[in-house]
Amino acid sequence: MRRQQILDAATDYFAEAGFAVQTRELSRRIGISQPLLYRYFPSKAALIDAVLEAVFLQQQQTNWLDTLRDRSLPLKERLTQFYSGYVQGTYSQRWLRIYFFAALANFEFNGEYVKKIVQSQILTTVCKELRHSLLTPEQIAGLSGPIHPREIELAWMLQSSLFYGMVRKHILNAAPQITETTRVSDAVDLFFHGARGLYPALLAELSGAPKRP
Repeated sequence: MRRQQILDAATDYFAEAGFAVQTRELSRRIGISQPLLYRYFPSKAALIDAVLEAVFLQQQQTNWLDTLRDRSLPLKERLTQFYSGYVQGTYSQRWLRIYFFAALANFEFNGEYVKKIVQSQILTTVCKELRHSLLTPEQIAGLSGPIHPREIELAWMLQSSLFYGMVRKHILNAAPQITETTRVSDAVDLFFHGARGLYPALLAELSGAPKRP
């Protein structure tokens, strides 16, 4: 329990002041001695690693992408449900401040999070479900290889718009003047209808098949 209390307090302090703070000041703010801090975390680097893991990795449950993969529901409904929960559950002020402070400190963790969590898990799943929903079985059968980088970049357009909306709210003090539910729904609508018009031609181009007139 004491370790978790220290970790929570350190996360709050790093989110407020960044990662350049000294452990002496950190201990004072938390209300413990430095020796006690080092009993649980042998170095500042170990404490930072624990904070980053808690903030970025422990929120993902083993079944967290099930909503996106549930093909009993229309894809647009799945996207709306998933991103409504993801945006509210992930992009808090504390999460965003930790994320930006870590990036400014040139930690490798941010890039690994983007590649291994956002891109490899979320966006790849979105692209697979777009293929299944928007292409014919014949078109899908004609595709070879993994998801193309251009598909990933299309999915990033939805992810990035939702991310930046929360940056406006929590970092720039320029919150959108509509509810988050409406913003997510509108973003998904815009993305889905655009993808529906573009995806068949895009995949035909990527696979080398002739485009339909």
